[in-house]
Amino acid sequence: MSELTVATTIFVVTYAVIISERLDRAVVALAGAALMIAFGVLDQDRAVAAIDFNTLALLVGMMILVNILKRTGVFRYAGWRTAIAVGGSPWRLMVGFALFTAVASAFLDNVTTILLMVPVTIAICDDLGFDARPFLITQVIASNVGGTATLIGDPPNILIGSATGLDFVAFLANLGPLVALLLPLTIAGFWLAYQRRGRLAAPSPEARRALAEADARVHIGNAPLLRRALSVLALTILGFVLHGVLHLEAGTVAMFGAILLLLLSRADLHGVLAEVEWPTIFFFVGLFVLVGGLEEIGLLDRIARRAVAVSGGDVTLTVLAILWFAAVVSAIVDNIPAVATMIPLTFSIARLLFPELAELDDAALARHAEVAPLWWALALGACLGGNGSLVGASANVVAVGISERRGQPIGFWGFTRVGLPFTLATLVVASLYVWLRYLAFQ
Repeated sequence: MSELTVATTIFVVTYAVIISERLDRAVVALAGAALMIAFGVLDQDRAVAAIDFNTLALLVGMMILVNILKRTGVFRYAGWRTAIAVGGSPWRLMVGFALFTAVASAFLDNVTTILLMVPVTIAICDDLGFDARPFLITQVIASNVGGTATLIGDPPNILIGSATGLDFVAFLANLGPLVALLLPLTIAGFWLAYQRRGRLAAPSPEARRALAEADARVHIGNAPLLRRALSVLALTILGFVLHGVLHLEAGTVAMFGAILLLLLSRADLHGVLAEVEWPTIFFFVGLFVLVGGLEEIGLLDRIARRAVAVSGGDVTLTVLAILWFAAVVSAIVDNIPAVATMIPLTFSIARLLFPELAELDDAALARHAEVAPLWWALALGACLGGNGSLVGASANVVAVGISERRGQPIGFWGFTRVGLPFTLATLVVASLYVWLRYLAFQ
Protein backbone atom coordinates (compact mmCIF):
# COMPACT_ATOMS: atom_id res chain seq x y z
CA MET A 1 0.00 0.00 0.00
CA SER A 2 1.43 3.39 -1.01
CA GLU A 3 2.13 6.23 1.42
CA LEU A 4 -0.52 8.28 -0.38
CA THR A 5 -3.18 5.65 0.27
CA VAL A 6 -2.09 5.15 3.89
CA ALA A 7 -2.02 8.87 4.73
CA THR A 8 -5.30 9.60 2.99
CA THR A 9 -7.02 6.68 4.72
CA ILE A 10 -5.76 7.75 8.16
CA PHE A 11 -6.86 11.34 7.53
CA VAL A 12 -10.34 10.47 6.21
CA VAL A 13 -11.07 7.94 8.97
CA THR A 14 -9.85 10.34 11.65
CA TYR A 15 -12.04 13.15 10.34
CA ALA A 16 -15.05 10.82 10.05
CA VAL A 17 -14.71 9.83 13.70
CA ILE A 18 -14.26 13.47 14.75
CA ILE A 19 -17.44 14.44 12.88
CA SER A 20 -19.38 11.54 14.43
CA GLU A 21 -18.61 12.92 17.92
CA ARG A 22 -18.65 9.38 19.29
CA LEU A 23 -15.21 9.80 20.82
CA ASP A 24 -13.39 12.79 22.26
CA ARG A 25 -12.04 14.74 19.29
CA ALA A 26 -8.69 15.47 20.96
CA VAL A 27 -8.07 11.77 21.55
CA VAL A 28 -9.08 10.95 17.98
CA ALA A 29 -6.81 13.64 16.50
CA LEU A 30 -3.87 12.43 18.59
CA ALA A 31 -4.57 8.84 17.56
CA GLY A 32 -4.57 9.87 13.90
CA ALA A 33 -1.28 11.72 14.41
CA ALA A 34 0.24 8.67 16.09
CA LEU A 35 -0.80 6.51 13.14
CA MET A 36 0.87 8.94 10.71
CA ILE A 37 4.13 8.34 12.58
CA ALA A 38 3.61 4.61 13.15
CA PHE A 39 3.03 3.96 9.43
CA GLY A 40 6.06 6.01 8.41
CA VAL A 41 4.22 8.87 6.68
CA LEU A 42 6.13 11.24 8.97
CA ASP A 43 9.17 10.55 11.12
CA GLN A 44 9.25 11.96 14.65
CA ASP A 45 11.31 15.03 13.76
CA ARG A 46 8.97 16.03 10.93
CA ALA A 47 5.94 15.41 13.11
CA VAL A 48 7.27 17.80 15.76
CA ALA A 49 8.21 20.32 13.06
CA ALA A 50 4.61 20.23 11.78
CA ILE A 51 3.28 21.48 15.14
CA ASP A 52 2.73 25.25 15.18
CA PHE A 53 3.95 26.21 18.64
CA ASN A 54 3.12 29.88 18.06
CA THR A 55 -0.55 28.99 17.79
CA LEU A 56 -0.37 26.83 20.92
CA ALA A 57 1.39 29.59 22.88
CA LEU A 58 -1.20 32.14 21.79
CA LEU A 59 -4.06 29.88 22.90
CA VAL A 60 -2.50 28.96 26.25
CA GLY A 61 -1.48 32.55 27.00
CA MET A 62 -4.95 33.93 26.31
CA MET A 63 -6.61 31.13 28.29
CA ILE A 64 -4.46 31.97 31.33
CA LEU A 65 -5.24 35.69 31.02
CA VAL A 66 -8.98 35.12 30.75
CA ASN A 67 -9.07 32.49 33.51
CA ILE A 68 -7.55 34.99 35.94
CA LEU A 69 -9.79 37.78 34.66
CA LYS A 70 -12.95 35.73 35.23
CA ARG A 71 -12.04 35.35 38.92
CA THR A 72 -12.75 39.05 39.36
CA GLY A 73 -16.45 38.56 38.52
CA VAL A 74 -16.30 41.09 35.68
CA PHE A 75 -18.38 38.95 33.33
CA ARG A 76 -21.14 38.46 35.88
CA TYR A 77 -21.03 42.19 36.53
CA ALA A 78 -21.31 42.98 32.80
CA GLY A 79 -24.26 40.61 32.38
CA TRP A 80 -26.22 41.99 35.31
CA ARG A 81 -25.33 45.57 34.46
CA THR A 82 -26.75 45.03 30.97
CA ALA A 83 -29.94 43.46 32.35
CA ILE A 84 -30.44 46.35 34.77
CA ALA A 85 -29.74 48.97 32.10
CA VAL A 86 -32.42 47.60 29.75
CA GLY A 87 -35.01 47.25 32.51
CA GLY A 88 -35.55 43.57 31.86
CA SER A 89 -36.79 44.07 28.29
CA PRO A 90 -36.13 40.70 26.60
CA TRP A 91 -35.44 42.21 23.18
CA ARG A 92 -33.05 44.87 24.48
CA LEU A 93 -31.41 42.29 26.73
CA MET A 94 -30.87 40.01 23.73
CA VAL A 95 -29.28 42.85 21.77
CA GLY A 96 -27.13 43.92 24.71
CA PHE A 97 -25.85 40.41 25.36
CA ALA A 98 -25.20 39.80 21.67
CA LEU A 99 -23.22 43.02 21.20
CA PHE A 100 -21.20 42.53 24.38
CA THR A 101 -20.39 38.95 23.39
CA ALA A 102 -19.40 40.00 19.86
CA VAL A 103 -17.00 42.69 21.09
CA ALA A 104 -15.55 40.49 23.84
CA SER A 105 -15.06 37.67 21.33
CA ALA A 106 -12.91 39.91 19.14
CA PHE A 107 -10.41 40.46 21.95
CA LEU A 108 -10.63 37.33 24.12
CA ASP A 109 -11.54 34.63 21.53
CA ASN A 110 -15.07 33.43 21.05
CA VAL A 111 -14.80 30.03 22.75
CA THR A 112 -13.57 31.56 25.99
CA THR A 113 -16.15 34.34 25.85
CA ILE A 114 -18.97 31.83 25.40
CA LEU A 115 -17.66 29.71 28.27
CA LEU A 116 -17.80 32.76 30.51
CA MET A 117 -21.06 34.34 29.30
CA VAL A 118 -23.37 31.36 28.87
CA PRO A 119 -23.69 30.51 32.60
CA VAL A 120 -24.29 34.22 33.35
CA THR A 121 -26.95 34.41 30.65
CA ILE A 122 -28.75 31.30 31.90
CA ALA A 123 -28.74 32.64 35.49
CA ILE A 124 -30.19 36.01 34.47
CA CYS A 125 -32.83 34.42 32.24
CA ASP A 126 -33.85 32.06 35.04
CA ASP A 127 -34.30 34.99 37.43
CA LEU A 128 -36.41 36.89 34.88
CA GLY A 129 -38.44 33.86 33.83
CA PHE A 130 -37.12 33.85 30.23
CA ASP A 131 -36.36 30.86 28.05
CA ALA A 132 -32.57 31.16 27.80
CA ARG A 133 -32.23 29.29 24.50
CA PRO A 134 -32.94 32.18 22.10
CA PHE A 135 -30.42 34.29 24.03
CA LEU A 136 -27.77 31.58 23.84
CA ILE A 137 -28.27 30.95 20.12
CA THR A 138 -28.05 34.67 19.29
CA GLN A 139 -24.99 35.05 21.53
CA VAL A 140 -23.17 32.26 19.74
CA ILE A 141 -24.00 33.66 16.31
CA ALA A 142 -22.85 37.14 17.39
CA SER A 143 -19.72 35.62 18.93
CA ASN A 144 -18.72 33.93 15.68
CA VAL A 145 -19.35 37.13 13.73
CA GLY A 146 -17.47 39.33 16.23
CA GLY A 147 -14.57 36.91 16.50
CA THR A 148 -14.04 37.18 12.75
CA ALA A 149 -12.67 40.71 13.16
CA THR A 150 -9.28 40.00 14.75
CA LEU A 151 -6.32 37.69 14.82
CA ILE A 152 -7.24 36.30 18.25
CA GLY A 153 -11.04 36.35 17.94
CA ASP A 154 -11.62 32.92 16.41
CA PRO A 155 -9.33 29.84 16.34
CA PRO A 156 -9.29 29.74 12.49
CA ASN A 157 -7.85 33.26 12.46
CA ILE A 158 -5.20 32.24 14.99
CA LEU A 159 -4.18 29.38 12.70
CA ILE A 160 -4.12 31.59 9.60
CA GLY A 161 -2.21 34.38 11.32
CA SER A 162 0.43 32.03 12.66
CA ALA A 163 0.92 30.29 9.31
CA THR A 164 1.07 33.46 7.22
CA GLY A 165 2.56 36.12 9.47
CA LEU A 166 -0.46 38.37 8.90
CA ASP A 167 -0.69 40.37 12.12
CA PHE A 168 -3.38 41.76 14.43
CA VAL A 169 -3.54 45.09 12.60
CA ALA A 170 -3.87 43.38 9.21
CA PHE A 171 -6.80 41.26 10.40
CA LEU A 172 -8.54 44.22 12.04
CA ALA A 173 -8.01 46.51 9.03
CA ASN A 174 -9.22 43.95 6.50
CA LEU A 175 -11.96 42.10 8.37
CA GLY A 176 -13.01 44.66 10.98
CA PRO A 177 -14.95 46.91 8.55
CA LEU A 178 -16.99 43.96 7.30
CA VAL A 179 -17.76 42.81 10.85
CA ALA A 180 -18.87 46.37 11.71
CA LEU A 181 -21.33 46.07 8.81
CA LEU A 182 -22.43 42.53 9.62
CA LEU A 183 -23.25 43.12 13.28
CA PRO A 184 -26.17 45.54 12.65
CA LEU A 185 -27.44 43.21 9.94
CA THR A 186 -27.17 40.29 12.37
CA ILE A 187 -29.14 42.22 15.02
CA ALA A 188 -31.80 42.95 12.38
CA GLY A 189 -31.93 39.22 11.70
CA PHE A 190 -32.46 38.52 15.40
CA TRP A 191 -35.39 40.94 15.36
CA LEU A 192 -36.96 39.09 12.44
CA ALA A 193 -36.33 35.69 14.01
CA TYR A 194 -37.52 36.45 17.54
CA GLN A 195 -38.95 39.88 18.32
CA ARG A 196 -41.17 40.26 15.26
CA ARG A 197 -42.62 36.79 15.75
CA GLY A 198 -43.38 37.43 19.41
CA ARG A 199 -41.08 34.69 20.68
CA LEU A 200 -39.71 36.72 23.60
CA ALA A 201 -41.92 36.79 26.71
CA ALA A 202 -41.91 39.85 28.96
CA PRO A 203 -40.70 39.46 32.57
CA SER A 204 -43.20 39.32 35.40
CA PRO A 205 -43.78 42.42 37.58
CA GLU A 206 -41.98 40.63 40.44
CA ALA A 207 -38.94 39.99 38.27
CA ARG A 208 -38.90 43.63 37.13
CA ARG A 209 -38.98 44.83 40.76
CA ALA A 210 -36.19 42.45 41.75
CA LEU A 211 -34.13 43.65 38.81
CA ALA A 212 -34.70 47.30 39.69
CA GLU A 213 -33.38 46.66 43.19
CA ALA A 214 -30.37 44.61 42.05
CA ASP A 215 -26.82 45.96 42.37
CA ALA A 216 -24.43 44.65 39.71
CA ARG A 217 -21.42 45.78 41.75
CA VAL A 218 -21.82 42.92 44.21
CA HIS A 219 -20.53 40.59 41.49
CA ILE A 220 -17.09 42.24 41.45
CA GLY A 221 -15.24 39.97 43.83
CA ASN A 222 -11.74 41.43 43.68
CA ALA A 223 -11.46 45.01 42.46
CA PRO A 224 -7.63 45.30 42.77
CA LEU A 225 -7.20 42.11 40.74
CA LEU A 226 -9.68 43.43 38.15
CA ARG A 227 -7.62 46.59 37.66
CA ARG A 228 -4.42 44.59 37.26
CA ALA A 229 -6.01 42.06 34.92
CA LEU A 230 -7.57 44.71 32.68
CA SER A 231 -4.27 46.62 32.57
CA VAL A 232 -2.33 43.51 31.54
CA LEU A 233 -5.00 42.59 28.97
CA ALA A 234 -4.74 46.10 27.49
CA LEU A 235 -0.94 45.80 27.34
CA THR A 236 -1.24 42.40 25.69
CA ILE A 237 -3.61 43.70 23.02
CA LEU A 238 -1.24 46.63 22.47
CA GLY A 239 1.52 44.05 22.06
CA PHE A 240 -0.54 42.29 19.38
CA VAL A 241 -0.96 45.60 17.56
CA LEU A 242 2.78 46.34 17.77
CA HIS A 243 4.18 42.84 17.49
CA GLY A 244 5.57 43.54 14.02
CA VAL A 245 7.50 46.50 15.41
CA LEU A 246 8.56 44.52 18.46
CA HIS A 247 9.60 41.56 16.28
CA LEU A 248 7.71 39.19 18.57
CA GLU A 249 5.26 36.50 17.52
CA ALA A 250 1.67 36.80 18.76
CA GLY A 251 2.15 33.65 20.85
CA THR A 252 5.14 35.20 22.58
CA VAL A 253 3.17 38.37 23.35
CA ALA A 254 0.30 36.32 24.82
CA MET A 255 2.67 34.30 27.01
CA PHE A 256 4.41 37.47 28.21
CA GLY A 257 1.00 38.84 29.20
CA ALA A 258 0.06 35.61 30.97
CA ILE A 259 3.34 35.49 32.89
CA LEU A 260 3.03 39.16 33.91
CA LEU A 261 -0.51 38.65 35.21
CA LEU A 262 0.52 35.49 37.08
CA LEU A 263 3.23 37.52 38.81
CA LEU A 264 0.94 40.47 39.61
CA SER A 265 -2.04 38.38 40.72
CA ARG A 266 -0.07 35.78 42.68
CA ALA A 267 -2.73 33.32 41.56
CA ASP A 268 -2.13 29.65 42.31
CA LEU A 269 -0.40 28.32 39.19
CA HIS A 270 -1.82 24.82 39.55
CA GLY A 271 -5.35 26.21 39.79
CA VAL A 272 -4.88 28.45 36.75
CA LEU A 273 -3.34 25.71 34.62
CA ALA A 274 -6.11 23.31 35.65
CA GLU A 275 -8.60 25.64 33.95
CA VAL A 276 -6.70 25.79 30.65
CA GLU A 277 -8.61 23.91 27.95
CA TRP A 278 -5.94 21.26 27.47
CA PRO A 279 -8.16 19.03 25.29
CA THR A 280 -8.34 21.90 22.78
CA ILE A 281 -4.55 22.32 22.86
CA PHE A 282 -3.93 18.64 22.23
CA PHE A 283 -6.60 18.62 19.53
CA PHE A 284 -4.54 21.25 17.72
CA VAL A 285 -1.37 19.17 18.18
CA GLY A 286 -3.02 16.17 16.56
CA LEU A 287 -4.41 18.26 13.70
CA PHE A 288 -1.04 19.80 12.92
CA VAL A 289 0.58 16.38 12.60
CA LEU A 290 -2.31 14.99 10.52
CA VAL A 291 -2.14 17.87 8.06
CA GLY A 292 1.66 17.65 8.06
CA GLY A 293 1.29 14.06 6.85
CA LEU A 294 -0.86 15.18 3.91
CA GLU A 295 1.71 17.85 3.03
CA GLU A 296 4.52 15.34 3.22
CA ILE A 297 2.98 13.04 0.60
CA GLY A 298 2.04 15.91 -1.73
CA LEU A 299 -1.72 15.29 -1.65
CA LEU A 300 -2.57 18.93 -1.02
CA ASP A 301 -0.45 20.03 -3.98
CA ARG A 302 -2.41 17.63 -6.21
CA ILE A 303 -5.72 19.01 -4.96
CA ALA A 304 -4.49 22.58 -5.49
CA ARG A 305 -3.51 21.83 -9.09
CA ARG A 306 -6.92 20.36 -9.74
CA ALA A 307 -8.68 23.35 -8.15
CA VAL A 308 -6.72 25.86 -10.24
CA ALA A 309 -7.35 23.84 -13.39
CA VAL A 310 -11.11 23.89 -12.71
CA SER A 311 -11.11 27.66 -12.13
CA GLY A 312 -9.00 28.24 -15.22
CA GLY A 313 -6.59 30.32 -13.15
CA ASP A 314 -9.22 33.05 -12.66
CA VAL A 315 -8.29 34.87 -9.44
CA THR A 316 -11.78 36.21 -8.70
CA LEU A 317 -13.41 32.81 -9.13
CA THR A 318 -10.72 31.15 -7.01
CA VAL A 319 -11.01 33.64 -4.15
CA LEU A 320 -14.79 33.35 -3.98
CA ALA A 321 -14.58 29.56 -4.31
CA ILE A 322 -12.22 29.43 -1.31
CA LEU A 323 -14.63 31.58 0.72
CA TRP A 324 -17.67 29.39 0.02
CA PHE A 325 -15.82 26.07 0.12
CA ALA A 326 -14.33 26.98 3.51
CA ALA A 327 -17.80 27.89 4.76
CA VAL A 328 -19.40 24.64 3.60
CA VAL A 329 -16.61 22.47 4.99
CA SER A 330 -16.58 24.41 8.28
CA ALA A 331 -20.31 23.88 8.75
CA ILE A 332 -19.84 20.15 8.23
CA VAL A 333 -16.63 19.30 10.10
CA ASP A 334 -15.91 22.28 12.45
CA ASN A 335 -13.96 25.28 11.26
CA ILE A 336 -10.75 24.44 13.13
CA PRO A 337 -9.87 21.19 11.30
CA ALA A 338 -11.26 22.70 8.10
CA VAL A 339 -8.81 25.61 8.23
CA ALA A 340 -5.92 23.48 9.46
CA THR A 341 -6.30 21.45 6.26
CA MET A 342 -6.95 24.40 3.95
CA ILE A 343 -3.95 26.53 5.00
CA PRO A 344 -1.30 24.46 3.15
CA LEU A 345 -3.81 23.96 0.32
CA THR A 346 -4.21 27.74 -0.01
CA PHE A 347 -0.43 28.20 -0.12
CA SER A 348 -0.27 25.69 -2.96
CA ILE A 349 -3.10 27.43 -4.82
CA ALA A 350 -1.38 30.81 -4.37
CA ARG A 351 1.86 29.54 -5.91
CA LEU A 352 -0.02 28.08 -8.86
CA LEU A 353 -2.14 31.21 -9.41
CA PHE A 354 0.86 33.52 -9.18
CA PRO A 355 3.84 31.56 -10.54
CA GLU A 356 5.96 34.71 -10.59
CA LEU A 357 5.71 34.76 -6.76
CA ALA A 358 6.30 31.05 -6.26
CA GLU A 359 9.88 31.49 -5.03
CA LEU A 360 8.86 33.74 -2.12
CA ASP A 361 8.82 32.23 1.34
CA ASP A 362 5.43 31.60 2.92
CA ALA A 363 5.27 34.83 4.93
CA ALA A 364 6.28 37.06 2.02
CA LEU A 365 3.90 35.25 -0.31
CA ALA A 366 0.95 35.53 2.10
CA ARG A 367 1.47 39.27 2.64
CA HIS A 368 1.72 40.07 -1.07
CA ALA A 369 -1.13 42.34 -2.16
CA GLU A 370 -2.30 39.95 -4.88
CA VAL A 371 -2.27 36.89 -2.61
CA ALA A 372 -3.72 38.34 0.62
CA PRO A 373 -7.36 38.18 -0.61
CA LEU A 374 -7.08 34.39 -0.62
CA TRP A 375 -6.43 34.47 3.12
CA TRP A 376 -9.18 36.94 3.92
CA ALA A 377 -11.58 34.76 1.94
CA LEU A 378 -10.46 31.69 3.89
CA ALA A 379 -10.86 33.48 7.24
CA LEU A 380 -14.31 34.81 6.37
CA GLY A 381 -15.55 31.51 5.01
CA ALA A 382 -14.36 29.54 8.03
CA CYS A 383 -15.48 31.99 10.74
CA LEU A 384 -18.88 32.84 9.24
CA GLY A 385 -19.42 29.28 8.09
CA GLY A 386 -19.07 28.23 11.72
CA ASN A 387 -22.64 29.45 12.26
CA GLY A 388 -23.93 27.04 9.62
CA SER A 389 -24.56 24.13 11.97
CA LEU A 390 -24.21 23.07 15.57
CA VAL A 391 -20.85 21.43 14.82
CA GLY A 392 -19.54 24.33 12.73
CA ALA A 393 -17.54 25.98 15.52
CA SER A 394 -16.33 25.07 19.00
CA ALA A 395 -18.27 27.99 20.51
CA ASN A 396 -21.52 26.43 19.26
CA VAL A 397 -20.79 23.06 20.83
CA VAL A 398 -19.71 24.65 24.13
CA ALA A 399 -22.86 26.79 24.45
CA VAL A 400 -25.25 23.97 23.55
CA GLY A 401 -23.46 21.58 25.91
CA ILE A 402 -23.76 23.95 28.88
CA SER A 403 -27.41 24.64 28.03
CA GLU A 404 -28.22 20.92 27.92
CA ARG A 405 -26.50 20.33 31.26
CA ARG A 406 -28.69 23.10 32.73
CA GLY A 407 -31.84 21.36 31.50
CA GLN A 408 -32.50 23.54 28.42
CA PRO A 409 -31.63 21.38 25.39
CA ILE A 410 -31.16 23.10 22.04
CA GLY A 411 -30.10 20.21 19.83
CA PHE A 412 -28.52 20.05 16.38
CA TRP A 413 -31.53 21.29 14.42
CA GLY A 414 -32.57 23.74 17.11
CA PHE A 415 -29.35 25.61 16.47
CA THR A 416 -28.89 24.89 12.78
CA ARG A 417 -32.30 26.12 11.63
CA VAL A 418 -31.46 29.54 13.10
CA GLY A 419 -27.72 29.63 12.34
CA LEU A 420 -27.85 28.46 8.72
CA PRO A 421 -29.90 31.41 7.36
CA PHE A 422 -27.54 33.82 9.14
CA THR A 423 -24.58 32.02 7.60
CA LEU A 424 -25.95 32.29 4.08
CA ALA A 425 -26.83 35.97 4.50
CA THR A 426 -23.45 36.92 5.99
CA LEU A 427 -21.58 34.94 3.31
CA VAL A 428 -23.39 36.82 0.54
CA VAL A 429 -22.42 40.14 2.14
CA ALA A 430 -18.86 38.89 2.68
CA SER A 431 -18.59 37.84 -0.96
CA LEU A 432 -19.66 41.29 -2.11
CA TYR A 433 -17.20 42.88 0.31
CA VAL A 434 -14.28 40.75 -0.90
CA TRP A 435 -15.16 41.35 -4.55
CA LEU A 436 -15.54 45.12 -4.18
CA ARG A 437 -12.52 45.65 -1.95
CA TYR A 438 -9.97 43.31 -3.54
CA LEU A 439 -11.09 42.08 -6.94
CA ALA A 440 -13.44 44.38 -8.85
CA PHE A 441 -10.96 47.12 -9.71
CA GLN A 442 -7.82 45.10 -10.33
